[in-house]
Amino acid sequence: MFTRSIWSKLLTFIFAAMLIIGFSSMAGAAVIKVGSLNDMTGATSDVGKDYALGIAEAIHYVNDTGGINGKKIKLYQFDYGYRIPEALTKYNLFKRLKCVAILGWGTGDTEALSPTVKRDKIPYVSASYSGHLCDPKKTPYNLFFSTDYSTQSRGLITAWYRKKWPTKPDYNKRKPRIAMCYMFASPFSSASIKAAKDQAKLLGFEIGPDQDVSLFAIDTKSQILALKEFKPDVLLHTNTVMSVAATLRDSYALELGADNIIKCWGYDENLPKLAGKAAI
Repeated sequence: MFTRSIWSKLLTFIFAAMLIIGFSSMAGAAVIKVGSLNDMTGATSDVGKDYALGIAEAIHYVNDTGGINGKKIKLYQFDYGYRIPEALTKYNLFKRLKCVAILGWGTGDTEALSPTVKRDKIPYVSASYSGHLCDPKKTPYNLFFSTDYSTQSRGLITAWYRKKWPTKPDYNKRKPRIAMCYMFASPFSSASIKAAKDQAKLLGFEIGPDQDVSLFAIDTKSQILALKEFKPDVLLHTNTVMSVAATLRDSYALELGADNIIKCWGYDENLPKLAGKAAI
């Protein structure tokens, strides 16, 4: 409930900012139409379901407290199952419904839609924090409310290097070793990997073999065993909660001995429940 409350408050703030941007297109309308693409059944539904609930609760809160300048929000919320073609179809539906703004979700679909969003000048607030969406010259109508994935990964690696590496027995004796666990084919999971490796190289890390971990993974023993010879000091995880929990469990069970740093969407209140002792 704490997480849902935070999402509701955050999304309420976002709506206010987003709807100010799109205010001119809703002048005179009886209701304010907003579209929402959510993943409630697909590859990222382990975190997408709570996010979708947060959106619905935020809309109810805004409407129950007077709406926007007295106007109610009409939410068109769809589960697109984390499928890019379905997202494109639903975007066209939102246009036909004359939605003044859209709440998006995934990295692949948000990036694919960004040229169209720019052309249509529709405010598009996504839950993808891809660094590819940060250039206002290229994506002026793509908005999000968090540190982008690339900056997150650079920050995580830098924080571990400054705070944790000096406490290790091999500090000042060799280079720190890092490996990265993520789904290679996922635009979301792979979005920050280049930035992460660039930062690791800058700080003098030895970078181990990437491990392809599906967003659906419940067993990652083969990936952990593949890292045993490299002996990483730290693993960077950029998937969502379910597969991160599986990786933590197997890393713990096989005594890999590495610390873990996790990009957002890879941890919430469910992670310790799913990972057990491995999350400590």
